[in-house]
Amino acid sequence: MNYNIPSHLSELPIYQKAMDILVLSRSISTYISQDLSYLKPDGSEDLDIYFSGDIIQQSESLVPEIEKAEAERYSDRKHKHFASLERLVNRLHLNCNRLQHCNSNGKDYLPILQNELKKFRRLQRTWMMTL
Repeated sequence: MNYNIPSHLSELPIYQKAMDILVLSRSISTYISQDLSYLKPDGSEDLDIYFSGDIIQQSESLVPEIEKAEAERYSDRKHKHFASLERLVNRLHLNCNRLQHCNSNGKDYLPILQNELKKFRRLQRTWMMTL
């Protein structure tokens, strides 16, 4: 992740919400992966553990897409980053739904992440209008 961000970017509500989602998804994934890391009685692994890693990977990709969209000068290129953000949020939501069915107490925290994703979508719509 690029830590040399312009000062105005860190003040954007969408950027701050993306950082909140990243922290929350890391915490949830850590909690869930501890429950899912054990092998099943038949020696196989729980496949839901991969979805817990996916939510981290996708939430880490939100901030760079925001940075790229802010840096672009042309609207058609900005729309490319907007579309990428939309896909990431959709995948995050889908993986949260998949993790709802896992065998972990951490799944109780997934509605919090889903609520943050809804807030992010609202912020995304208004942010898109400002660029």
